[in-house]
Amino acid sequence: QVQFVESGGGLVQPGGSLRLSCAASGSIYGTYTMDWYGQAPGKQRELVARISSGGSTNYADSVKGRFTISRDNAKKMTYLQMNSLKPEDTAVYYCNSNMGVARDSWGQGTQVTVSS
Repeated sequence: QVQFVESGGGLVQPGGSLRLSCAASGSIYGTYTMDWYGQAPGKQRELVARISSGGSTNYADSVKGRFTISRDNAKKMTYLQMNSLKPEDTAVYYCNSNMGVARDSWGQGTQVTVSS
């Protein structure tokens, strides 16, 4: 069983960068696929990045080339490096495991606002 706590969001100008962090609990974190989702106001939560237990990655087309997902299994941490941010990236960002998504179990998220 795992729980996740997101951090690192904030206000940033277009073109700026942020690094989101996700701290996990649970002894088998390293076996999970980890995802980052974004949810804009009034919109559904959308998958933006995924990293498997083996380290393979996938990205939404809208963030490809700008965002990088990574993980540190020893520290039970998952990261999302967000570069060249755009106003349309504004959202609450959540991390979750494949198991958490299956259970529809979500943390508090972290707010990212991209604005001049």
